[in-house]
Amino acid sequence: MNEMRPIDRLDTAPRFTDHDAVRLNRMFRGASTREMLEAVIGDGLAGEVATVSSFGAESAVLLHLLACVDPHVPVLFLDTGKHFAETIGYRDTLVARLGLANLQVLAPDPADIAARDETGLRWSYDPDGCCEIRKVRPLAAALSRYDASFTGRKAFQSATRANLPRFEIDTSDGAGRLKINPLIDWDASRIEGYFIEHDLPRHPLVARGFPSIGCEPCTHKVAPGEDPRSGRWKGWDKTECGIHKPGEEPFL
Repeated sequence: MNEMRPIDRLDTAPRFTDHDAVRLNRMFRGASTREMLEAVIGDGLAGEVATVSSFGAESAVLLHLLACVDPHVPVLFLDTGKHFAETIGYRDTLVARLGLANLQVLAPDPADIAARDETGLRWSYDPDGCCEIRKVRPLAAALSRYDASFTGRKAFQSATRANLPRFEIDTSDGAGRLKINPLIDWDASRIEGYFIEHDLPRHPLVARGFPSIGCEPCTHKVAPGEDPRSGRWKGWDKTECGIHKPGEEPFL
């Protein structure tokens, strides 16, 4: 890492480049998820880092791993105002159970809601616009304070995530932040095994047919054998909320 550009909080140039992401992917090729997290967090390889969590169906795995390494890593949760009540309850359960010491609840700007979604029904005719107001904008503002973020994305979840690397560059605002996908190579059986091994609590909606859980109005049950994310925005040509843009995701 000796060639990697030092992070300067007053510097407006990109913090990381595609070259840095490639080198990090090579550096940790063959390393376990725990080894990678300990190096990134403990050695400060990614600067100031936070994790983004939906407290969804599989979120407990990454949150448990991070809590084992450093429970003070900031956990950013987007409270869209449209979550299932079960998700909010599950969030509180995991925070207490795992000892997560730095939960940060992000909310949409009230002015944006008043101007663009006064009725609260934008999800029903413009789900992209709803996600932009309630997820993309508040998360972008929060991430501006960090050099890197962890995500819970996994390759098996959908075709759009099948070839993602562990390390990539988030170029959405030109800041050159690292986006780190610690579980990208975990499959469903490994996730399930981790839940069992560590006796992690389950999101209550999983047993009711929701393998991928987002906002209540836009999340539907999934039939056995279907893509786990096929219940998200059913009936719309939409597979991501916008905080992970396909155009930003290099296939390294």
